[in-house]
Amino acid sequence: MNILVTGGTGFIGGSLCPALLSEGHAVSVYSRYPNKVASIFDNRVEQISSLRNLTEDDHFDAIVNFAGAPIFASRWSEERKQVLLDSRINTTRLLIDFIARAKTKPAVLLSGSAIGFYGNQGDTLLDEFSSGLDDFGHQLCAAWEHEAVAAKEHGVRVCLLRTGLVIGKNGGFLEPMIQSFKFGLGGKLGSGNQWMPWIHIDDYVAMCKTLLNNDALEGIFNLTAPNPATNRDFTQALAAQLKRPALLPMPDWVLKLMLGERAELLLGSQRVIPKRLQDAGFQFKYPDLDAALANVLASR
Repeated sequence: MNILVTGGTGFIGGSLCPALLSEGHAVSVYSRYPNKVASIFDNRVEQISSLRNLTEDDHFDAIVNFAGAPIFASRWSEERKQVLLDSRINTTRLLIDFIARAKTKPAVLLSGSAIGFYGNQGDTLLDEFSSGLDDFGHQLCAAWEHEAVAAKEHGVRVCLLRTGLVIGKNGGFLEPMIQSFKFGLGGKLGSGNQWMPWIHIDDYVAMCKTLLNNDALEGIFNLTAPNPATNRDFTQALAAQLKRPALLPMPDWVLKLMLGERAELLLGSQRVIPKRLQDAGFQFKYPDLDAALANVLASR
């Protein structure tokens, strides 16, 4: 296949693109920073610096849309919230505009979203048929998904990727946690009772490939492992793998003071399971947290 990936230089895209290339697919990567594309992928991918420059004669068999400003990079002022929204909505709209113009439409669009769609729901077990609570994370994901679904009007199969916390080597949300433990600062966040839907990067990539190749799969998919962990259990498992103590809990009020509204990303609870991919027969390489952490940390 000829596949266009937006956000291909990020943590997830940086793992998916090489996996696609290794299977013989042609990959084009959209990025506003072409030098970064070249430094990561050499000449193995086609660089696209502007989606507006795509013409009706350009053709991709599939599009994978990960583009969006980093969600945790800075405090959520009203201006920052607008940046987060615009970076996702505008890129997705440009993709839909290209699809509308293209003489030959892609067969499938995989478009990013996140488990933040569901909001803070405590111990409630959440699958793809669960509704979300109306906070900023939900609003952001819902708006992003709404834009992507418009591709269906052009005969494109659409898969919405509600992504959990991705565990991988040398990057992602795990990296700052590891650094904290190295300096003896590791510990649970808040009560530690909040659920953390995690996923190993290898399983995430395999899920994407399954959705690209299986024409029967469309709609919403939770990209998480089948066994979510509480923050307390996750912290203890990481401490055991690193052979470091987990003695310094971070109280709720400190996180809220430091991070403002972003603290909800760490304190909110989403007990999410990947029901639809499990029902489709997807086999996880790392269904359990201890094995996933051991794999990631063994290569460091």
